[in-house]
Amino acid sequence: MSVMKINWGAKIALLYGGFVVLIVMLVAGSMRQDFDLVTPDYYGQEIKYQQVIDAGKNQATLSAPVVIHANATDVMIEFPSEFADKVVKGDVHFYSPVNASWDKTFNINIANNSMTVQRSELRNTNYTIKLNWEADGKKYYQETTLNLR
Repeated sequence: MSVMKINWGAKIALLYGGFVVLIVMLVAGSMRQDFDLVTPDYYGQEIKYQQVIDAGKNQATLSAPVVIHANATDVMIEFPSEFADKVVKGDVHFYSPVNASWDKTFNINIANNSMTVQRSELRNTNYTIKLNWEADGKKYYQETTLNLR
């Protein structure tokens, strides 16, 4: 029985060939990844961000921030006392960094200075809640994180 010897040129060719196969596998795997942007119109939103900064400054002048908490069936959003007798328009956006299809947006509809969202409409995940609202011609913005796990 004879032992087959591989010369150094064949060893280098095997090394380069293995490297090429590894790179091709990595490229093919990365092409199958799905990357979601925060918003489809990310750059257009960035230009308008000064309005969000101004609305956030307006929110900071309130007597208290909007309070958001959850129980087993509902997510409650409680507005400060300044909005008790005012008409409030806007929306609440539940942003999920895990999956874009889990994002939900609801129009603000307050009664007794609070709003309720059914947990059955949301997933059990971490959300960044983005509140955009307007009262008496003044815009407000607040971001809050909420864990629904």
